[in-house]
Amino acid sequence: MRLASLAMYASPPPLAEATAKLWDFLSQTLKRAGLDEVPAKLDDAVDYHQAWTRPDLLLAQTCGFPYVKHLRGTVKLVATPVYGHPGCDGPLMRSVIVVAKDSAAQSPEDVRGTRAAINQPDSNSGSNLFRAAIAPFSRNGRFFSSVIETGGHRNSIAAITAGKADVAAIDCVTYGNVLRFDPESLAGVRILAQTVSGPGLPFITRADASDTEVALLRQCLQQSIVEPSLVTARNVLGLKDFKVLSDADYEPLAELERQAQRLGYPVIV
Repeated sequence: MRLASLAMYASPPPLAEATAKLWDFLSQTLKRAGLDEVPAKLDDAVDYHQAWTRPDLLLAQTCGFPYVKHLRGTVKLVATPVYGHPGCDGPLMRSVIVVAKDSAAQSPEDVRGTRAAINQPDSNSGSNLFRAAIAPFSRNGRFFSSVIETGGHRNSIAAITAGKADVAAIDCVTYGNVLRFDPESLAGVRILAQTVSGPGLPFITRADASDTEVALLRQCLQQSIVEPSLVTARNVLGLKDFKVLSDADYEPLAELERQAQRLGYPVIV
């Protein structure tokens, strides 16, 4: 069996259940279309970073910045989901910069010298878009007093609430999901600003997948958008559509890094 892993937005439980229902439909539809080695269930044992480069990959969701930094040429773009959360614009999405609810900051420049939390250094929403917002205000390559890596957006929110960090950038899909399913965890933070937008998290497959297979994956994803039995699952996921984006469509994310480098701020520090 090939590998299918859709772990980017798979918690809390309502999202995991909706994602499983989406894959059940996709799996059955792909099998009926004659595709071989389609797994019946998603693999939740393989770390999503590892899934991206597996030679047996059928379908996974990656982040746009790792795609432009590391995955070009090793995977094929399939389609980019369109979410209905505030901050999403078709296949584009942005991050919200959040601070403690009682923070005096009124703009990104006001958080100079505070403690930042990032989910991961290669995250587009938690690092690349965040860096783009901060870079114009950096001095001698620095802006924050310290930076911690939390491993996840929800962990970054928790770090601010616990007083371990002062500011973080949270992608609008995660923020929208937390607002719906765990609003209490947002009680200690508020939105300070929004970042620029960029192409969202694409669904990918392995580089040697045939054009026929890629076309079939795209066809089945589009069918999932109009499938009546998936209305509830789509609503839970906030999923509105899929759009096919090119490699060139993701290049602006690489340009954001280059802009920060030109401003002397290559790394969030």
